[in-house]
Amino acid sequence: MNQLQTKQRFYSLDVFRGATVCLMIMVNNPGSWAHIYAPLDHSEWHGVTPTDLVFPFFLFAVGNALAFVMPRLEAAGAAQFWKKVLKRTLLIFIIGLFLNWMPFVKWDNDTLVFKPWSYINSHGEPAGIRILGVLQRIALAYFFASIIIYYFKLRGAFYAACVLLLGYWLLCVAGNPSDPFSFTGWFGTHVDKAILGEGHMYHGEVRNGKAIAFDPEGFMSLFGSIAQVIFGYLCGDYIIKKGKTAEMVNGLFVAGSVLLFAGYMWDMVFPLNKKIWTSSYTVFTSGLAMTILAVMIYLIELKNVKGWLSKFFDVFGKNPLFIFMLSGILPRLLGLIRIPSFVNADGTTGYLTPFSWFYEHICKPIFPNNLNNGSLLYALCMITFYWLIVYWMDRKKIYIKV
Repeated sequence: MNQLQTKQRFYSLDVFRGATVCLMIMVNNPGSWAHIYAPLDHSEWHGVTPTDLVFPFFLFAVGNALAFVMPRLEAAGAAQFWKKVLKRTLLIFIIGLFLNWMPFVKWDNDTLVFKPWSYINSHGEPAGIRILGVLQRIALAYFFASIIIYYFKLRGAFYAACVLLLGYWLLCVAGNPSDPFSFTGWFGTHVDKAILGEGHMYHGEVRNGKAIAFDPEGFMSLFGSIAQVIFGYLCGDYIIKKGKTAEMVNGLFVAGSVLLFAGYMWDMVFPLNKKIWTSSYTVFTSGLAMTILAVMIYLIELKNVKGWLSKFFDVFGKNPLFIFMLSGILPRLLGLIRIPSFVNADGTTGYLTPFSWFYEHICKPIFPNNLNNGSLLYALCMITFYWLIVYWMDRKKIYIKV
């Protein structure tokens, strides 16, 4: 791969990455989690909604970007490769952990108290700061995929991805042959509990009215995510080598269609499932990402169709990790600001944060008979708010690389 090829700019990849980040912000910031349209919510367990496509598409985009960087890392030598990859992995992981813990204090009645790393909650159960999360998953998937690609090269990386996907399938079945893919039967939760401890896991899954320790970004579901980055790299390498040609677009679309079909077939015995990141889910979402990219490259690169929508997403794609992190940091910081807004049943004052006040007093009243619309309006307002930030950064040529 020569230097001219790697320097060739693919505007469509920026748009794809930006659209993914934009949708990730949208689904993470509804006005109310109790009022969400079904396509903007994750599948309860098996199956795929549009929201379930966002995270794998981002990991696929990480692999795309790696294809442009890897030639320079290979030319710099092993020492520079390890320095770069370790630094980026640790930085993203630590930022993710920082987001889980911040703002390090919380309101306890009318007093700000420190959020301890570990504690026993009011039910007498262990609790604490979650160790893993979206950014931590990105960091680990990037780390292992980079090592595999660097040392095993193109063909070896493809075979490694296949081994990871097939091996994970076998691990699931071996971990619980009678019920391997259910919420209670999946073997990975037991491993995560042993490594992380229940108090440091995600507790967003509710069963029989009780929050259960289950981490959708746990260690055992990492296999498919690593393969996702590798598939993104293979796709990016193919795009770079073939250039902006009809042959490249056709090949990409056909490859994506094959993976889509393979994912659907695999779903019959290994269900599509984002929360345990099944191998069929990896194959299916990678195939869908390829077909969408093929269409975008055809329209944007070959037909030069660049409208307001592509320009809107483009600025998100130029500062993807920064704006995603900001969308996590800002609500947490503003959560410390309390606006007296109502009186509770016991006569005490009820508070809203600035963002929740905006939803309750601006977005929600516009659609009093359809709270889903009010919640969606809030999410769209958040996207507009963050877009203005990245648009300003783009105008000022400020690009923050992590």
